[in-house]
Amino acid sequence: MSGATLRIDVITVLPSLFDGFLGQGVLGRAIERGVLIVNRWDLRDWASGRYKQVDDRPFGGGPGMLLMAPPVVAAVEGVRQKSEVEGRLIALSPQGRRFNQDWAAELAREQRLILICGRYEGFDERIIDVLKPELLSVGDFVLSGGEVAAMVIIDAIARLVPGVLGDEQSAVDESFGPDGGLEYPQYTRPRVFRELAVPEVLLGGDHAAIARWRRDHRR
Repeated sequence: MSGATLRIDVITVLPSLFDGFLGQGVLGRAIERGVLIVNRWDLRDWASGRYKQVDDRPFGGGPGMLLMAPPVVAAVEGVRQKSEVEGRLIALSPQGRRFNQDWAAELAREQRLILICGRYEGFDERIIDVLKPELLSVGDFVLSGGEVAAMVIIDAIARLVPGVLGDEQSAVDESFGPDGGLEYPQYTRPRVFRELAVPEVLLGGDHAAIARWRRDHRR
């Protein structure tokens, strides 16, 4: 195992949505090697009543349903006790701070993150008042729930954890890397496709010239 392990706990009403996402590719290999740990917790395990209800209608009227405070608060308090490291608590909400590469790099340095996936019309405000999570948004658009947003965040963060990528330079060279720029054009075989040829500088083996070309052609 290389580097420190990042533990991410995800609280959601749809834990099975993450199965395929976490079981394949870069994330799957990182989890297999123990560099990344992602636990999914079913919010309904902390709900009471016969139907394990986690949502209800808003007081004062209005469309949709809200996640109720008791099960969410109980879930966070219960999940926090699963590790000696309390963890950084983040609630996924369109009202939150906009997620970007700088924040991904910051979160990648944590030992543990706890993500609360919103659903329905949002959170009972007392969830925010009691737990005081950081609010995070992946963009100015509406999703059916926080699960897809959580996947975006997990993927962006995990790539920056040492040992997750096979080539650590990949995280440096990517778009939105340390220099803030976008990635340069890249090519692979064949050398010519529909009369479009790979730039000669990339074929000559002059690494200094290649580095200059890539720097000059960042988008």
